[in-house]
Amino acid sequence: MTTATVRTPPTTTWRHRSQFRLATRALARDKVAVGALVVLTLVVLVAIFAPLISPYDPLLGDPTIRLLPPGTPGHLLGLDGQGRDILSRLIWGGRYSLSVAIVPVLCAGVVALVLGMVAGYSGGRWGELVMRVLDVVFAFPIVLFAIAIAAVLGPGLVNSMLAIGITLVPYMARVVYTATVQESAKDYVEAARAAGLTEVEILGKQLLPNVLSPLVVYATTLAGLVIVLAAGLSFLGVGITPPAPDWGVMTSDGRQVLLEGYAHVATIPGLMIFIVAIAFNLLGDGIRDALDPHKQTGSRT
Repeated sequence: MTTATVRTPPTTTWRHRSQFRLATRALARDKVAVGALVVLTLVVLVAIFAPLISPYDPLLGDPTIRLLPPGTPGHLLGLDGQGRDILSRLIWGGRYSLSVAIVPVLCAGVVALVLGMVAGYSGGRWGELVMRVLDVVFAFPIVLFAIAIAAVLGPGLVNSMLAIGITLVPYMARVVYTATVQESAKDYVEAARAAGLTEVEILGKQLLPNVLSPLVVYATTLAGLVIVLAAGLSFLGVGITPPAPDWGVMTSDGRQVLLEGYAHVATIPGLMIFIVAIAFNLLGDGIRDALDPHKQTGSRT
């Protein structure tokens, strides 16, 4: 009669809420991480409202005024080799570049979360089988593996996201698997079993909140790598294809006139890729520090 009232350890919800509050406060005190978050927020907002703030159509150009430098009246960042406004293409390009950076990470994270938690919690032959299959991918460099998959699937936005997502799953699953194995050996999991929780409840209520933390940190850092990887695929011609205003496509177009003295065509989108990638990495570092209990305690003293 009393077992139903003690099935869930009473401190679990409050513990997670307290940890979340401490992490949020610690992150808010990290000026570098907050700055990175502001930069990423601005980039996302600009991409969302591209139709409203873009001064020109990113696909239309005027060959008679091609390659004009930054500062040209009416064209703040100049024009590319087709006479298209670089600022407009940069604004619209955020939609493509951010989509390829964020969507594959989210999708791969969901798949990796399921595979890693099941393999780490169940252990035995099933866990070993899952991880050994995923470990085969580690024999290939992530960049070459993504290029190979993209080459097989063909160019395009969807295929680029699919290729990158497939590449990321083993790496993210390894993080989840390691975290699950470590958390499964802790006392609160044994207490949950003793309280009568089912295996699904232990995975969803006890392990998931603790496993998510390292995955979120890793995923945020990966987003910075992915945006560079996606730009590289477009640069090589196996990713997003012209005339789409993707930052990688813009950089690839700019290399054709680089030696002619028009460095701004390739430099500006390349600089944008660099800024966003660094911002993701700094935010990931900030989230990692915010989730560190020692640094949370230090921030309160």
